[in-house]
Amino acid sequence: MDARHDDEQRTAAPEGVEPGRVRQLWHLLEPLHALVYYAPATFEEAAALGHAVDERWPAYFAWRAAPLGPAGPGRVAAAFYSFSPAMVARYLPEVWRTSDPEAALAARLRAVDRAYRAVLGEDLVTGPAVAEAAALARRAADAAVTAGRPLAAANAELPWPEAPHLVLWQAATILREHRGDGHLAALLTAGLDPVEALVSFAAVGAAGERVFESRGWSAGEWAAGRARLAARGLVDSAGTATEAGRALRAEVERRTDELAAGPWAALGPAGTARLADLLGEPWLAVIGSGLLPAENTLGIGKV
Repeated sequence: MDARHDDEQRTAAPEGVEPGRVRQLWHLLEPLHALVYYAPATFEEAAALGHAVDERWPAYFAWRAAPLGPAGPGRVAAAFYSFSPAMVARYLPEVWRTSDPEAALAARLRAVDRAYRAVLGEDLVTGPAVAEAAALARRAADAAVTAGRPLAAANAELPWPEAPHLVLWQAATILREHRGDGHLAALLTAGLDPVEALVSFAAVGAAGERVFESRGWSAGEWAAGRARLAARGLVDSAGTATEAGRALRAEVERRTDELAAGPWAALGPAGTARLADLLGEPWLAVIGSGLLPAENTLGIGKV
């Protein structure tokens, strides 16, 4: 039994971390991860590999799926969950004919390096605050239990880069995929299939329905998902969440926070508080860049 497994067993029962802190750290780290999908450097690096850049999806699927290896559309749709399998199949396995996963991983790290330097600035990227934040975030990521969490496990297997700002991004990525994999478990437990997960989230006002159109479901599939939720008493005829629907979504989010708490429990109250303080400046830089969409499918800032 290796040391990582020992660490996973010790941190499997989260204690001593407030649910609000778990949610706060996700809100702080998510934009630092997501920048790689929107920064100009992403499209330049994708174009250099030969990907089309008239839309963001070829780079998105290449970057995010690359840790899984040359996975086909079925495996990626299952891991990503909320995307229409038909949409995933439009891009995979085509992206692997353009650049293999190893090339995509190298390109996404170059994109992160360039994006961070452009958005955060050289002084912050190379300064002590980012180095300290990277060390703390890596401690949390190294403590993450990855059993049953394919995207977290795939990213956790990658070698750590040397530069602190790249360590910070990779740790943020492991932690957000760890949370995301747990979120899917919470959705499955709640009996929400991929379409219903989005419809129910839109129904509580997390974002407008048009935002969720990016996941590729047809109007008919969306309407059918809404009808299934209505039959369960979770949405009304207008598609707005009922009291039962809001309660179910609140339980999903509570369970998601609970399942995401292990790495933060390992870091401890002092470490998590310090990391939250250190992430403030880079978070403001990313949010202030205007590169990320104001509304998003994660509902950050809404729930």
